[in-house]
Amino acid sequence: MPVQTERRMRLPPDPRSPGQARRMLLDALDAPEYDSVVDTTVLLASELCENSVLHAGTEYEIELRVTDVEVTVTVSDRGAGPLEVHLAQPRRLYGRAAAHGRGLTMLQRLATVWGTRHEADGTHRTWFSLLLAPADGTPPLPAEPGGSGPVPAGPDAERTRWLLHVPTGLVDRLEPAELVAELVRRLREVLDAASVVVEVDDGDGTGLQELARSGGPGPTGAGALELALPTTAPLRGVLRVTGVTGPARTARELGELVAHRVAMAVESAWLRGVDQRRRAWMTYLAETSELLSQSLDVELAVAVVPQVVVPRLGQWCAVHLADPLGRLRLVALTHADEDHLPELRAELDPGGRPGLGGELRDRLTELLRDDGAGSTARFALPTDGVAVALRARGRTLGTLVVGRHAGRPHSPEDVVLIGDIARRAGLAIHNAQSTAAHVDVSQALQQALLPRALPVAPGLDFAAQYLPATAGSDVGGDFYDVLTIDPAHWLVSIGDVCGKGARAAARTGLVRDVLRVLVRDGRTLPRAVELLNDVMMDVDDPLQFCTLAAAQVSRPGPGGPGGFDVDLLLAGHLQPVLVRAGGTAELIGEFGTAVGLIAQVQLHATRHRLAPGDTLLVYTDGVTERRRGREQFGSDRLLAAAAGAAGQPAAQLVEAVRSAVERFSSDPRDDDIALLAVRALPQ
Repeated sequence: MPVQTERRMRLPPDPRSPGQARRMLLDALDAPEYDSVVDTTVLLASELCENSVLHAGTEYEIELRVTDVEVTVTVSDRGAGPLEVHLAQPRRLYGRAAAHGRGLTMLQRLATVWGTRHEADGTHRTWFSLLLAPADGTPPLPAEPGGSGPVPAGPDAERTRWLLHVPTGLVDRLEPAELVAELVRRLREVLDAASVVVEVDDGDGTGLQELARSGGPGPTGAGALELALPTTAPLRGVLRVTGVTGPARTARELGELVAHRVAMAVESAWLRGVDQRRRAWMTYLAETSELLSQSLDVELAVAVVPQVVVPRLGQWCAVHLADPLGRLRLVALTHADEDHLPELRAELDPGGRPGLGGELRDRLTELLRDDGAGSTARFALPTDGVAVALRARGRTLGTLVVGRHAGRPHSPEDVVLIGDIARRAGLAIHNAQSTAAHVDVSQALQQALLPRALPVAPGLDFAAQYLPATAGSDVGGDFYDVLTIDPAHWLVSIGDVCGKGARAAARTGLVRDVLRVLVRDGRTLPRAVELLNDVMMDVDDPLQFCTLAAAQVSRPGPGGPGGFDVDLLLAGHLQPVLVRAGGTAELIGEFGTAVGLIAQVQLHATRHRLAPGDTLLVYTDGVTERRRGREQFGSDRLLAAAAGAAGQPAAQLVEAVRSAVERFSSDPRDDDIALLAVRALPQ
């Protein structure tokens, strides 16, 4: 397509040369048909020219080609291109964009097409094109008055309007830092200054950082101007102008106008960043709470805390918990660089060498003694950081210690967030500790409901196993017991109280102890169970009934046959298994009424012979009702497993049955399992 306008200019690597390029472009595009692209063209070309001056350090050339459909600008130099410079720029995790390296981002967002290439002779070219009319064919919008154009030479009012008025259509497409850069360029051109620089402090502890610059370093002293940006605390900034040649009063007045416009852009960007960070922190804290609440195990809850802190809020993080004597111990530690962990652990572990000492130890000790919630302390060794007390329910549990990132101190916002995480972590750790204490009490209660050890009886071999459905705080209702009545008689019992928890544990202890007392006083098994039923009915809690299998094992008198007699009574309980020494197994006993359900129970005592080598196996319904999908373990598998261990010691028979049940299903147990075997030893 035919070229309507073509301009080319070679410029030195001088800070003032981008201004010459801008004037050349404005002069070439000074026609109504170019009003839709002139502002964007000048802005993008200015960025590329300043990149060449700043990074290439060689002469560069700017070329303009205008056809009937597009405007193309190419900037060529013999140094590193903006792409390499952009990739080499360090990226800040927080805060503003870098003062340079934004050109490629603007090209990508504002240009119709753009590209970059290296020639064989070392020349680097960056180009962009802009369509003269929208793609849908509609005519371009008319230019706004006071837009880009050569610096007016007329009255001050015209110069001021040109200085401050960037067209709305372009402003809407620019980032605040990009708008500030354009304002800085215009101020420098109006004042014919050596340089104009804007520096801003976000209040994050890093101090003033350069946001935009036009021109190179200029002379100080005469012709220098420094103006504070009228921003709201903690945001602050300064606009510096060097090498002003015109009247000082005019320079200050124009500088103040630009400073106000720059402050509006900077403050708008800062407020938007604050809102984005606040949203991000709210999400972060919600995720932290979810992570901390996922486990009621103390070690897991503590281990999560440093992981959510590093690296977002610090370079490293440690958690110390206090023991009952108030002594600290290191329970969790992480560092962004794992190679530093051994050295850091040695510094922070109170029990290590050199161990926790000096300033940090004093700070943590003060936090433990301080009763105020949200207490914080700063320290300088082993690195700068913040320590926060972990508190919950009015009690100090320990401390959360966070070391700062290299080169970035903790901001007030960081300290607030660390305190918030400490409160959430303290509550999670307290809940985990409370749960652990509850579990310990429950497990101790569970063990108290079982015999500490089975008795040793001549001619008899006892063995038992108890497998709770959970290792948590729920106390199961299954129990077993072996009581030596006298040297020739033993009470063997196993039962299952309905339900779990403290009520079931209380009823289990009642059944076991009342049965023991009644049998030891000489009552027969039927009479003892009837009286036990009366006691349970007096409690008047129909949901706490109990199934029970009780057997009195007796040694025959002198001259009698070998083995033992077994008087068996089943009160709603499953039939025991009698395993013969020869390898057979059968269910024995007659069903009766469970205790605690009705006032009058129906009981049937049966007598059986336990010959030498025979074993009596009693169990709870967690064995036969073990499920694999819709299928149950059942009595047939129980008999087969027991018969397979015939003739073996009681402990091996119990283990064989337990293993068979566990192999049947790998699903978590949903009911307790109790197994008790009594074997008559071979003679």
